[in-house]
Amino acid sequence: MKALIIGYGSMGNRHANIISGMDEFDEVVIFSDQKDLSFKTITSLNNIVEINPDYFVIASNTSLHFEQLKFLEEKFTGKTILVEKPLFHQFNEFEISRNNVYIGYNLRFHPVIKKIKKICKGKRLWSIYVFCGSYLPDWRPGRDYRETTSAKQETGGGVLLDLSHELDYIQWIAGDITPVHTYNEKLSNLEIDTDDFLMLAGETEKGTKLHISLNYFTRQPIRQIIIDGEGISLQANLITNNMSVNRDGQIDDYSWSEIEKNFTYTAQHDAIINNNIEDVCTFSEGMKTMKLIDYLKSNSL
Repeated sequence: MKALIIGYGSMGNRHANIISGMDEFDEVVIFSDQKDLSFKTITSLNNIVEINPDYFVIASNTSLHFEQLKFLEEKFTGKTILVEKPLFHQFNEFEISRNNVYIGYNLRFHPVIKKIKKICKGKRLWSIYVFCGSYLPDWRPGRDYRETTSAKQETGGGVLLDLSHELDYIQWIAGDITPVHTYNEKLSNLEIDTDDFLMLAGETEKGTKLHISLNYFTRQPIRQIIIDGEGISLQANLITNNMSVNRDGQIDDYSWSEIEKNFTYTAQHDAIINNNIEDVCTFSEGMKTMKLIDYLKSNSL
């Protein structure tokens, strides 16, 4: 197959390197204005039609996703398209009818998240607590964080968009989220014009009480999940890749060796191209999360 990567920032580079190493692909083309790349490069959207790829990855600035996906939907039929998360930088009414579109919430393929979903299936959950905090200047070594997309509203940055993985996997595990109280704002002294803090209190469609906290300013990265329910208490850490589960007094500890940085992305691509999409975020699920993001932005206290 032939793949086209739209955008060649850190995520476009990652996707290109992964796909070029997969047996199913014999050519990877990049859509970018950058020069001297190690892949064939095009600079015009019209060239995409001439190349006629089988598989697309939209990995450009979030603010460009909507227009680029709209172009592909208008020009192609029967193609497979992966849009990096989040789907758009703001909610747009849009329908997909001609192509198969998926959203890059690759944390669904993290072994801890997959195990949590399996353990919680069919159980009555009382509460979920999620915390994800890290320090934005440490995200991209060698780059000035103030010049990255995360720091700029115009490119679709901000903690609510960047860290929307948590919104996706909670809904995937426990059902749709209904917010009750939300704080989403810029709190720290980071030199950015985007939000760096989210605190959400709410519940899922099944009545599970929920607390989610996200930020750009925790110096020592933390990504943890605590779930309590009928006959179960679960504590998981996505940084150290371990989890403890108490089932009515019986404690089971799980741990995974260090997970290679591209593991979840590779698993996601493999699932999509082999049509094993049970764990892949669908377009409709991505739109649902986009609606939630827009609601949180406009209803922050």
